[in-house]
Amino acid sequence: MTQNTHPRSSAPEATSSRDCDIASPGLSAAGLPLAKNWLAIISFIWAGQAASMITSFAAGYAIVWYVTESTGSALALAVMNLCAMLPMGLLSPFGGIVADKHNRKLIMIVADGAVGLISLAAGLLILAGDVSFPLLLALCIARSVGQAFHSPAMMAAMPMLVPDKHLLRINTLDQLLASIASIGAPAFGIFLYTTLGFAAVMFLDFLGACVAVLGLLLAKVPTVVDPAAAQQHVGANLRDGWRAVAKTRGLLLLIGGVTLGMFIFGPLSALCPLMTYDYFQGDGYMAALGEAAFGIGMLVGSSILMVWGGGKRLAGLIAVAAAIVGTATAACGLLPSSAFPAFVVLMGVMAVACAWFNGPLLTLMQRHVPDEKMGRAMGLFFALTGLSAPLGVAVGGALAETVGIAPFFLIDGLACLALGLVLYLPRSVRALDKEA
Repeated sequence: MTQNTHPRSSAPEATSSRDCDIASPGLSAAGLPLAKNWLAIISFIWAGQAASMITSFAAGYAIVWYVTESTGSALALAVMNLCAMLPMGLLSPFGGIVADKHNRKLIMIVADGAVGLISLAAGLLILAGDVSFPLLLALCIARSVGQAFHSPAMMAAMPMLVPDKHLLRINTLDQLLASIASIGAPAFGIFLYTTLGFAAVMFLDFLGACVAVLGLLLAKVPTVVDPAAAQQHVGANLRDGWRAVAKTRGLLLLIGGVTLGMFIFGPLSALCPLMTYDYFQGDGYMAALGEAAFGIGMLVGSSILMVWGGGKRLAGLIAVAAAIVGTATAACGLLPSSAFPAFVVLMGVMAVACAWFNGPLLTLMQRHVPDEKMGRAMGLFFALTGLSAPLGVAVGGALAETVGIAPFFLIDGLACLALGLVLYLPRSVRALDKEA
């Protein structure tokens, strides 16, 4: 593979990747020559990622179920979730540095392959009867570490592979596939767990990783590196990534707003089952119905965004999404305890709007950050969002214990609604849409 400097950053006349796309349909969103078979390249990559995602979700749910069955401990589940989230939040900035210094395709292959081999080793240990809680914690940590290096490289590579007019759709594809996997993969994982055993699920995850690696091997991904990054220490690299984002004030404000939104919304994922059990006096079936409604809503919202393309006001769309989520959440807190069906509907509405955050924001970042610094920018973004959600769960959980579960939904929803109403007010944020 050849190394290229980024045309947007080195050529003053190429003011935006969207302008390049309009001027010449033969250019990618990054302003690089677009491969004639770009759709086939994307298909290879995402087909492999889809297979890996489904098997990973199935394996993850099997792990949760095993811990639930074997320990019956809420603390054990909490520790496991912490191990699954924190490494990605802490290590994503360093994953971004690696993505800007080295071949991004190779990074993705190594990350997928390493996680697959760890699943294979775990499956063999489980098959030998050597399954333990520390082993499963190590598996969760390894998956999260792999994701910390895979995600920044993946999202940094996408603008080089697709035309600008399809960039949002490709960014939404990850969310769409995750929604599909979240609906069907848990049942698939439990089916394999109960019929073929725990080890079989781990072996399947290894096969999914192999498919992901094969898809990447078949795809030609250009290499864009920042020569200056190789000469800098870690602190300077992180500072450059921050400056690449901060130079566009509107983008910085928008990322800050979405991070705050993640902090506000984060507790709801943990408290929704409690809302069903405690407030609506529901059972496990009702709780599962609420989770299914959220998964279906995410699928619908992602599908809408894929077909529609998001329009020209992506920053405005993010603000509208926050307002819808806040309104639906506050409405949940005002429901009487007999209105569980309305709660399920509101969960679906909430999820549709939740699907309109990441894709538009990632697209705006990809349009305003030079490609040779894209990995670090993405790493910082994944770190902020990855750490804000668990912090929000901790703070929100304590608040819900104090005020009660239904009042917490009302307070949380009003906070998110307020965020949506003010997020699009700064002129620099609105300018992001005008520049598109």
